Amino acid sequence: MSLILTIDTAVIGTSICLADGDKILASSENSEQREGASWLQPAIQQLFKEQAISLSSLSAVAISAGPGSYTGLRVGMASAKGLCYALKIPLIAINTLQMMAAAALPAHGLLCPMIDARRMEVFTALYDASLTEVLPSTPLVLDQTSFIDWLDKDPVLFFGNGSQKFQTLMNHPNARFKEVSATAQSMVPLAYAAFQKKDFADLAYCEPFYGKAFFSPPSKPFV
Repeated sequence: MSLILTIDTAVIGTSICLADGDKILASSENSEQREGASWLQPAIQQLFKEQAISLSSLSAVAISAGPGSYTGLRVGMASAKGLCYALKIPLIAINTLQMMAAAALPAHGLLCPMIDARRMEVFTALYDASLTEVLPSTPLVLDQTSFIDWLDKDPVLFFGNGSQKFQTLMNHPNARFKEVSATAQSMVPLAYAAFQKKDFADLAYCEPFYGKAFFSPPSKPFV
């Protein structure tokens, strides 16, 4: 058995999934973003209890490593690392945009997941039908010329919670828009492929990929 627990806390809500290889055994979701930290660990324990499987049977933990919500990413990474340290098992880090692209399959043309980054900015990337990265993950301020060079060549499917604002700007005939729900289940094929290749993250140094630098406002001096 290759039991892999996948965890997604990156964008909207929190989800977990237990799989044996690429076969999904069970999953659970909580759509409330603010409840992620308090919900995650009890949900993992409940999931294993319902499946009558011991946590010690886990082969690896896979985490959606970003880009996405700063708080969500930190919560997910801390939980995943804690399990891996305690159980002495490997950590698998999956790019959140690639996980979203996996959820959009099958599709014709290129896949363009978008995560809302406020105003007209998104975190985005481009993938082909084999989930090979065509355009690396990047923060992008959207305008009417965004992705024109790609759209002139191929159909592009735009999805994710950042794609709605792009739909108001883009009327190219090759631009398609679709609602796609990506959860920890979407990560299973990617996590199993990484597990087979032993493509593991460095447990000590792996950090969330925020997409851009995180800045905290300076604290006010005491007077």
